[in-house]
Amino acid sequence: MKKLLNTLFVTTQGAYLHKDGDTVEVSVNGEVKLKLPVHTLNSIVCFGNVISSPFLIGMCAERGVNVAFLDEHGRFLYRAQGGISGNVLLRQEQYRRANTKLEATKIARNLLAGKIANMRMVLRRGLRDHPECDDDQAIITASRRLDHQLQGLRGIEDLDVLRGIEGDASRLYFSLLDRLITANKEKFFMKERTRRPPLDNLNALLSFIYTLLTHDAVGACEGVGLDPQIGFLHAVRPGRPSLALDLIEEFRPVIADRLALSLINLKQIDPKGFKKTESGAVWMDDETRKTVLTAYQKRKQEEILHPYLQEKAPIGILLHLQALLLARHLRGDIDAYPPFIWR
Repeated sequence: MKKLLNTLFVTTQGAYLHKDGDTVEVSVNGEVKLKLPVHTLNSIVCFGNVISSPFLIGMCAERGVNVAFLDEHGRFLYRAQGGISGNVLLRQEQYRRANTKLEATKIARNLLAGKIANMRMVLRRGLRDHPECDDDQAIITASRRLDHQLQGLRGIEDLDVLRGIEGDASRLYFSLLDRLITANKEKFFMKERTRRPPLDNLNALLSFIYTLLTHDAVGACEGVGLDPQIGFLHAVRPGRPSLALDLIEEFRPVIADRLALSLINLKQIDPKGFKKTESGAVWMDDETRKTVLTAYQKRKQEEILHPYLQEKAPIGILLHLQALLLARHLRGDIDAYPPFIWR
């Protein structure tokens, strides 16, 4: 299982990845900087001007190591991978349920329950961790509204209604996230969630971590034989990993958002590491990305009790466990998809 935690992030501009036997070798200006046996890796993520030899990509495809390429700002560009593995009957069942509105709604409802429950818990934990927020009536009220929305999910059989609830819950949650920031509030704030492009430092930080989560979720889907493009809560669109986006909804609050808040409140990232372009878009510089990547990898190695399995597992394999549970549900091994709900 430790292999699932091992993602090689290459951020050094001008780096060259190539194959040396069964080893991944990374060179910069002709000097070897790193050598790793391919069997110790689950995936490789390259940022910006990073080149990979076709022989290395071929070896990774054969060994099931996905290679993803992002631009220097963390935008996903493309992935290099081998053939999709897994039981074709599993994917047939995935397609059938995704195209059956009632069946898709049942799975989407559980995914959304996990997301709302975890957003509520992040707000409640924020009150607990920051005594100065104890009397913040807005957070208390929002937590109760999220609880009401969570209870209201029962019995809903309309996918469009669920998506409407998801949008309302997310807007409410992000309107309060700013109150959980206790350091550098003049530089880190959120008036609203903005994407493509992010328009402030906090949105840029969140978008970057969400990109990392999505990459991990795609690998988790493929690892159990599911098609990451065919989702239930997210509509299917060309080039969109809808199922991967479905899976990360439960983990955005507890992994990405809490990591972002921790980095800011503990002053582990410097506001000077964020740059605004003439168009108003905000990007992180190389050093800030490296800091976030290091913190993200460290966070993935922490262990947590899985609420359904009742076993401790590293955070880095939680997406893989949820993908496996979804696959088992689609096969009929368990009655419903059990969402990950943080305790």
